[in-house]
This record gives sequence, structure tokens and C-alpha cells, in this order.
Amino acid sequence: MLTLLMLILMAAIPRAADAPKQLIAHRGASGYRPEHTLASYRLAMEQHADFVEPDLAVTKDGVLICLHDDTLERTTNIAEVFPDRASANVPQYAQQDRRSQKHWLANDFTIAEIKRLDAGKWYKPEYSGERVVTFQEQIDLVRGKPGTGIYPELKSPELYRSRHVDQVRLFVDLIKKNGLEKPESLKTMPVIIQSFDIEAIRQVSKDLPTVPRVFLTSKDEDVTEAKLKELKAFATGIAPEKIVVARHPELVKVAHDLGLTVTCWTFRADEKTSFPTVRDEMSHYLYDYGIDA
Repeated sequence: MLTLLMLILMAAIPRAADAPKQLIAHRGASGYRPEHTLASYRLAMEQHADFVEPDLAVTKDGVLICLHDDTLERTTNIAEVFPDRASANVPQYAQQDRRSQKHWLANDFTIAEIKRLDAGKWYKPEYSGERVVTFQEQIDLVRGKPGTGIYPELKSPELYRSRHVDQVRLFVDLIKKNGLEKPESLKTMPVIIQSFDIEAIRQVSKDLPTVPRVFLTSKDEDVTEAKLKELKAFATGIAPEKIVVARHPELVKVAHDLGLTVTCWTFRADEKTSFPTVRDEMSHYLYDYGIDA
């Protein structure tokens, strides 16, 4: 089993290389529990994570759920429960599980159907019975520990737009329903939004201006000074893949001078790099390059 490390993020205003950092639990404590389950989120909070990160998908009946892939076959037993309901014409970018010939898009199933699925057994038998978590359930859980925040990622808005589903509107409405955009709430339960979709970030900047917004990218052309100046108009941070920062370390100072935070992804204990350990690699990025995460 590949171990996913918790990412580290500095969400406060100071951005000096030696500024304190904060701990973000990527998909929960996903190196120790099945990702995006209550077990994973609970352990992350027990490990004193400052933020818990959910990826968000949309069900057929418009419910936001915590799911990394657009499809359900990798992390649930949907192939057993609904063997004859594999989705047709799944876009290539939505086929994250390359091992499977068939794919079951979450958007083709209602929340009631998805709640029938086992989301833990794939990881280890002892987690059999874990269920797919709704975003509302995750909010309620994290709210139980004041001071812990959430760092949701809007996954594949382009997929939902092609299906005439307004994922961003569903997200904004739920954030407002819970009052999470209010300054008094942000003090006790911080929220930071992230997405690879620039239009989603742009829309959220209009609908939730009080909530920090981070643009994810793996493209070199997104970290030029001109592009960063453009992003500054609607984003509060940028999150390039770590190799992009290694190729363009100057982007960190440019972004900081513009008032943008800089986050890198992903650091894994099982990945072979030129560093002795993943801790050495993270330290290099955090303190030599001066990134915030």
C-alpha cells in the first residue's frame, strides 16, 4: 500500500522561509486509514492536524461527497454491488483507476446508493463497513474540534459542467448554509478552497470573497510573473507541483511579493528522490526555496 504523507501548509499571513508551518491531513490520515472515511478524518484530528483535506464529488441527486477519484471502483466495492451499472463514455481524464476496464462515475449514483458501498475493505479488512462520507458529515465532524479547519478541493468541475451540474454552486450554497464564510466562523474553523480549475476559483472569489482560494497547477506556464499577476486578481495562493518549483524557484519570491501563498505537492515516503528521506525533501522546499507548504 502506498503511503500518502500529510502535506504541510502555512495558512497564516507571514510567508518567511522560517515562519511556522501548519499540518494538513491529505484525504485525512490516509497513510494509516482508508482515505476520505470518518476513520481517516478522526485519526487526522487525533494526530493534531490543523486542516483536514476533502476532495469533493457530486452524486446524481446533487449531494457533495468526499471522494478523490471521479469514479468509485478504486475505493469502494461498487463493482460487486452494482456490477451492471458501469458508466458509459467516461472521459479519459476521469479514469483515474487505470487498473479497471470499467468505471462507475459517482455522478451516476444517488447518495442512498453510494451509502450502500463499503469504502474501507479495499484498504484493509478491519475497516470493512466504512462508508463514503458526505461533505456535510465531514463539516459536522471537524466542527467538533474547534481550531481544526478544512481544505476542500473542487474536483473536476469540467466533468460536471459537461453534465450540466453546477458543482461550484452546490459548494458555495453548502458553505453558506453552514455559515463557514463568516469571519467569526473562520476564526474557529478555517476554510481554504483549492482547485485545478481556474474558472472555479474565479467564481468562488466572487461568491465567497472571505475564504482563501488556492489555484493548483502542474504547468510551467502558470507560474510566470505575468500569470501570477493575473491570478492575484482572484486567488490568494498558488499550488504548483513540486517539480515546477524546482525548475522555477524564483516563482516563490515573485508570488510572495504579490501577496500569494505558495504550496507544493506531493511529498511521499515511498517515492525515490535524490534526498535521503522525504523529511529532507520537504525541508529543502520549505526552508531553502521558502515555500509555505
